[in-house]
Amino acid sequence: MPVGRTITINPVTRIEGHAHITLHLDEEGVVEEARFHLSQFRGFEKFCEGRPFREMPSLTARTCGICPVSHLVASAKAGDQLLSVTIPPAADLLRRVVNLAQIAQSHALSFFHLSAPDLLFGFDAEPGKRSLFGILADEPQLARDGIRLRQIGQTIIETLGGKKIHPGWIVPGGVNQPLSEECRDALRPLPAEGIEIAERTLAYFRTRVARFVDEVQHFGSFPTMFMGLVDRSGRLEHYDGWLRLVDADGNIVEDMVPPDEYERVVGEAVEPFSYMKFPYYLPAGYPDGVYRVGPLARLNLCDSCGTPRADAALDEFRNLQPGRPVTSSFHYHFARLVEILFAMERIAELLDAPGLLDQRVQARADCNRNEGIGVAEAPRGTLIHHYRVDDDGLVDWVNLVIATGHNNLAMNRGILQAARNYVDGNAIREGMLNRVEAVVRCFDPCLSCASHAVGKMPLRVQLLGRDGRLLDEVRRGSR
Repeated sequence: MPVGRTITINPVTRIEGHAHITLHLDEEGVVEEARFHLSQFRGFEKFCEGRPFREMPSLTARTCGICPVSHLVASAKAGDQLLSVTIPPAADLLRRVVNLAQIAQSHALSFFHLSAPDLLFGFDAEPGKRSLFGILADEPQLARDGIRLRQIGQTIIETLGGKKIHPGWIVPGGVNQPLSEECRDALRPLPAEGIEIAERTLAYFRTRVARFVDEVQHFGSFPTMFMGLVDRSGRLEHYDGWLRLVDADGNIVEDMVPPDEYERVVGEAVEPFSYMKFPYYLPAGYPDGVYRVGPLARLNLCDSCGTPRADAALDEFRNLQPGRPVTSSFHYHFARLVEILFAMERIAELLDAPGLLDQRVQARADCNRNEGIGVAEAPRGTLIHHYRVDDDGLVDWVNLVIATGHNNLAMNRGILQAARNYVDGNAIREGMLNRVEAVVRCFDPCLSCASHAVGKMPLRVQLLGRDGRLLDEVRRGSR
């Protein structure tokens, strides 16, 4: 490709959703700038307006078919606030189980199906080889483990919620059906199998990671802050808790921030080249307030996991960069495996928790507040649902701060770092561009979820005649 041009990677492959990357080269063919473009616009916040708030969990879950449970949880928690209720203990336990099952099955999809082909065959392997079918041919046990681990998570979701995808079971005030003893007993063997798979996969990953020393150094490896939820003791938390931010040296910047005060620490910016928002740490300003969320961040900021096997794996994770947070985004893969292990251990504990089978699983009330905020940890990071409703409980305003959005600044910076290190504009090879894509896969973005806008986003509408002639065009903003 001639110098002074733009390289476009379109589409970015093995991710959820549609996006492309542009690499802008100088006259010497060196990458000057890189941008990650989310080009699909969906506008969930706007078409939720006017709907009864009780519909919001099921409605917003349709944002995504990969992580609908995460939206159900965050939305229902916002609904709990609108009702001004404390949900029954059994409902709290059941929501935790289903959320952890979602974490495990989504992490399995990311690791085994989307990223493992690169880890097994290398980033320069033939594209046709880098797929789940290639893994099936060369490492059938690894492929079977990935499929089975997803099945375990989805079976738990289906047993509790009635459906694997978009279950309408989580509602404001709790859940709409208790768990029977028969179903609980049918689920009990599954976490043990999941633990076995997670530990086997961690052992496999240890044999691969040493081959990617250069990628570890250049796949989004730079100092940022990290944000996520912790419990009262500072342990790893996915369902409920308080926001914590730590800096690149491990110092706590914000701690025990109530989730409904998120606007004190999180600002949101927009850029004309993407329909994904750019959240940032508000006191540091934009764009300096870059932080990361998700499994890498959660393991960097928690004091412990709270389960024995996961805590042992956490110690190993932290030895990747002793004495400070792990800053390479390549190690999102390791962190996902640790969280899968934690999820399986914790689900096993919760299935034996006293009161899990209690029949009281929903607090019933009318709308008692005009504003509700629900925060939970989705597989990809902190998910925030913020609603305002009128006195009849109809939604006036919605803001969804999506996990992938929190990582947007870091993803763009990581793409630039990798492109500058690997891409030569004078002699382009497929493996170069695959490494740039692979940085995005480290973050495991969910782009259907992240397609949201605030302020004036660029928009172009064209009216074409039958013969293809442009009859009229309206533009807003610029690209």
